[in-house]
Amino acid sequence: MSYVERRRFLWALLLAALVLLAIVANATTFARMRFEDAARRATAIARLRCLSASSFRENGEIWTDTRFAVVEQAKGSLPAIVSVRMLGGTIGNLHSRVEDAPAFRPEEEAYLFLWTREGEPLRVLGWSQGTFRIVRDARTGIESVTQDSAATPIFDQKTHKFVHEGIRNLPMATFRLKLSRALEGSTH
Repeated sequence: MSYVERRRFLWALLLAALVLLAIVANATTFARMRFEDAARRATAIARLRCLSASSFRENGEIWTDTRFAVVEQAKGSLPAIVSVRMLGGTIGNLHSRVEDAPAFRPEEEAYLFLWTREGEPLRVLGWSQGTFRIVRDARTGIESVTQDSAATPIFDQKTHKFVHEGIRNLPMATFRLKLSRALEGSTH
């Protein structure tokens, strides 16, 4: 292979890699949702406790079905045990992690904004945006809520800077009040 042929090959390879990177990056990009909009769009909102998770392959992708016990329902109607499907997971030595797709551990609790269509499994609306992890302070017993997307910087087009948004360490009582107000507003 001549120098010119090698150079063309490397440019073609670089271009193909950039196109693939753009496709993958766009595949997991979500528009930023306001809390109130997410509450309105969700078909169900509930405090759930993770029971188990199992991964499987479908159409070349790894998916995980996570089983949850419903602790408290804020919107919609759910059975006592629900299964939520998310992209990514682990099968044997094969691990697939999708940016912003939440994963859960047994006994972990979270408020999830859920969404589904007729005949399809439940999913978390907006992935990290619809996931609100619950943490109990070991010393005081006080619970707080943190949105998964609070750790993800977002580009603010007005200021041209990356900013962190989302709910962080919000006391449970305040979170419930915020959720209640958002749900009241979604019925009008």
